[in-house]
Amino acid sequence: MTDPVEPMAAMTSPAAPAATSGGAPKRGPAHLSDARLLLLAIAGAVLVANPYYIHPIIAPVAQSFGVGPATIGLVPALNQIALAIGILLLLPLGDRIRNRRLVAIFSVMQFVGIAIMAVATDFRLFAFGSTLLGFCSISPYLLPTYVSKRTRPEELGRVTAILTTGVIGGILIARSGAGVIAQHFGWRAVYIAASTLMLAVSIGVPFLMDEDAEAHASEPMSYGALIASLFGIVRDHPSILLAGAIQMLGFGTFLAIWLGLGLHLTSPAMGYGVDVVGYLALFSAVNLVLTPRLGRMADRLGAEKARAYCLIVQFAGVLMLAPFGHSLWLLMIPIVILNIAGPTIDIANRMTFLSQPPAIRTRLMTVYIVMMFVGGGISSWAATAAYAWGGWNADAALSALMMGTALILGWIGYWRARPLSVARRAG
Repeated sequence: MTDPVEPMAAMTSPAAPAATSGGAPKRGPAHLSDARLLLLAIAGAVLVANPYYIHPIIAPVAQSFGVGPATIGLVPALNQIALAIGILLLLPLGDRIRNRRLVAIFSVMQFVGIAIMAVATDFRLFAFGSTLLGFCSISPYLLPTYVSKRTRPEELGRVTAILTTGVIGGILIARSGAGVIAQHFGWRAVYIAASTLMLAVSIGVPFLMDEDAEAHASEPMSYGALIASLFGIVRDHPSILLAGAIQMLGFGTFLAIWLGLGLHLTSPAMGYGVDVVGYLALFSAVNLVLTPRLGRMADRLGAEKARAYCLIVQFAGVLMLAPFGHSLWLLMIPIVILNIAGPTIDIANRMTFLSQPPAIRTRLMTVYIVMMFVGGGISSWAATAAYAWGGWNADAALSALMMGTALILGWIGYWRARPLSVARRAG
């Protein structure tokens, strides 16, 4: 993947030019160079970071607006639910409208939403800004399908892992940087810095994306038909529901843990500042090195097998949260485990459907991401409500319940996929 103009027909013969309706040859989408892929991963990091700034600073934000844990939990909850609705209504347009144009429009809207959060002095306006931000945050989820159309099938795990590394970097910056900045300059400084980054990305990212060589559905659809087609795609590719359910539970667990940590570590019982929550998030940096390697591992093992094994590791890490919750040092152990296993599960989930025909990948991604953020929205509120009711142990118990369910689903998927895997090896 060194030549940025190497042609690729739709995941078949990489050298064969496509034909237009008039019979003239037409170049397929070009492979992305590693340099451009890296820049898109960095842009994705900034785009995906926005919902996570509140995790370490949730306590001082609540104090600033004079609301309790359950009420402040509505901010990330509404953000995630609005994101799910936005993904459902807007992301399918990626199979009809140029991805570059969509990214340009909705990156600007993300900037508007987070800028409102930076200046809001009323809790309702702050929550509105967060909800608007969530509804418009489709850009990070256009990038994987955009890149997959310019990737050879045998490199899908590696390329997906590079983009996932960008996501991890964005979450790392959001959670660690927000805690440190808020401790020294106040929580509003976090959102001012985030607005500045979003402005830069909304200007720059369209220049990283091709417009004239994008693959689109072979038959144009009306918007209504495009949305309705989701039901047929799910019927024809039911494995997307399993991947979505596993990610819904895994992502919900992730949010429950980090929102709980933001309240637990800054509580009178633990007595730490929000900067310590940010420092703990720095353990996510291990993923910047490991995730590309784990993506190659998923290429070798197969998506379902890699996912099932990582779910075992993830569940073991979640079970450590309650007994280790009294010590910051002991909490580092499950945090590291979760930071390694969680992204690999997401990579494996995406591999199960990003190998499908290019014309439906954006809609498959739509189903996957909608399920993921519906789970995230419900878990965001449930985690803060659980913490308000029973403290850290209740939050840890909720996380274990969700992750245990994901583990069962992952192994169901693995055993169902085994006959197909054996048949492929025999062939």
